[in-house]
Amino acid sequence: MLCVHTTVSVLGIPFIMNDEKWVYNQCVSFLADERPHMIITAGPEFVMITQRLPSLLAVLARADFITPDGIGIVIASKWYGQAVAQRITGVELAERLIAHAAERDLRVFLLGASQTSLNHALLKLKNSYPQLHIDGKHGYFTDEQTAEVIAEIRAARPHLLLVGLGQPRQEVFISTHLDDLGVPLAIGVGGAIDVIGGTVRRAPAVFRNARLEWLYRLIREPKRWRRQLLLPQFAWAAWKDARRRARSAN
Repeated sequence: MLCVHTTVSVLGIPFIMNDEKWVYNQCVSFLADERPHMIITAGPEFVMITQRLPSLLAVLARADFITPDGIGIVIASKWYGQAVAQRITGVELAERLIAHAAERDLRVFLLGASQTSLNHALLKLKNSYPQLHIDGKHGYFTDEQTAEVIAEIRAARPHLLLVGLGQPRQEVFISTHLDDLGVPLAIGVGGAIDVIGGTVRRAPAVFRNARLEWLYRLIREPKRWRRQLLLPQFAWAAWKDARRRARSAN
């Protein structure tokens, strides 16, 4: 059952202001629910995608809530005068819920990444949690193969579906097929499968604590520079929008 939560609208996207403990507890309750639930973890890049693709607003509407996965969202929320409690990353949320699933004998399904990355993630998780019921499918499938993928997920009967197909593909997939998947909780987790499997290194704590995880990723993957251009675009757009709203309120 969903508890009361508050949101702050950043460029029209309603991010929850509740903390990570609240999010985790809600996810745990969703896992025990018969109704399907969807959570979106979104950062500045995803927000800017929605500005170009208004059709995604229907996808956002299907989510139970949207978490602030990016320090840019945390900073921007302050400009709107309603700061979110903290950044909540898809990979950290996924890892906590996988540990919970292992403890409670729940089934997990990973959808996404390459076959190699997926295999590494499955092996690592099975070694960490020998009792964990987990299966997976790589993310390189065509639209024509979607029905087969859904059938494979349904056959596994997971309680938790973690989808790492990249944004916005993962969100569109979940929202479109949520009622057909037969899964209590589905979450879009971006590159979390690669990180869990160790094929992609997460930024060291010193970068994360300094709010420079984006810089670490850019250093490790220089080809990301085009994507990183969205960050200053997001900051400028959010600042202008927050100023406009403040003037309208007065």
